[in-house]
Amino acid sequence: VQLQASGGGLVQPGGSLRLACAASGPTFSTYTVGWFRQAPGKERGFVAAFRGSGGNTFYSDSVKGRFTISRDSAKNTVYLEMNSLKPEDTAVYYCAAKSRRIINSAIAMSSQYDYWGQGTLVTVSS
Repeated sequence: VQLQASGGGLVQPGGSLRLACAASGPTFSTYTVGWFRQAPGKERGFVAAFRGSGGNTFYSDSVKGRFTISRDSAKNTVYLEMNSLKPEDTAVYYCAAKSRRIINSAIAMSSQYDYWGQGTLVTVSS
């Protein structure tokens, strides 16, 4: 499967953006899809995940309550709705996927994901 991330851009603090991760190839319906981000000089970190089998969602503490991950099966796309953005949310955002279920305790581990998109830059600045 190939992943294409899009939707990044420049936004002011407090603003919103919606990222999209579109998949080509097999249907996303049973995949686990995650969003990770990497800020300059920092390691890539977990943001959110959607587990296709069951529809469970997971969030890092830093984005819980502000970001929402969702899936549109008809479009084979997973979205990351980001609200109340802060300067510390500035990073390159990557989507990733695995064709099988990832257990809860491993959902935030980038090593669990087999497929990666190219990344989209989000800059939060006034």
